[in-house]
Amino acid sequence: YRAVTDSAPVMAVELAQKSGLGWRGKHTLLLTRDAGSFFFLGEIYTDLPLPVDRAPENHCGTCRKCLAVCPTQAIVAPYQLDARRCISYLTIELKGSIPEPLRPLIGNRVYGCDDCQLVCPWNKFAQASGESDFTARNGLDDATLVELFGWSEAEFDAKLLGSAIHRIGYERWLRNLAVGMGNALSALGNAPASGAIVAALQARADHPSALVREHVAWALGVCRT
Repeated sequence: YRAVTDSAPVMAVELAQKSGLGWRGKHTLLLTRDAGSFFFLGEIYTDLPLPVDRAPENHCGTCRKCLAVCPTQAIVAPYQLDARRCISYLTIELKGSIPEPLRPLIGNRVYGCDDCQLVCPWNKFAQASGESDFTARNGLDDATLVELFGWSEAEFDAKLLGSAIHRIGYERWLRNLAVGMGNALSALGNAPASGAIVAALQARADHPSALVREHVAWALGVCRT
């Protein structure tokens, strides 16, 4: 639960830490010995006179893996996150244009990032959930950027209904994919696979959304630089 938009996540993690659920890692997320950071925080409001739990000790030690792995260096210092650089913020919360200097750093990430969690040593203790709501839907774990970029708005709504991804809306979905495709072109150069990407982008060059057009134009410009 990262503080990327307002004070609510900040308060949630702080309260969770004070209640003894875990400690705040250098990536600003809550950590526990047996689940790492891969869990959700919930709250129960009550007026019962419950005993106060002791906040646990911090067990990050000298580890700085989360700081080193962040693609955009959004973790500017231990326990300090610049949300404006965080890929989770840029691809999910940001409603407008993604700053150009940060676009190449996003790579092929379309919705969020989690690199700081994946590299965290404490997450080796995390257990995969058996809850079906967490499984990949509609082949999202085996789809190309070109395939996803080709979805119509109706397909986007039908295939992602009920998914957290759906809340960014179709316009930002295309924006994010355009950035990923531009980065793919940069990596592929003149490889044969780049032709399909260029064709897909050109098909959206006159999209009604100025936001989509801007990011498509940027992506196409990558292959001409």
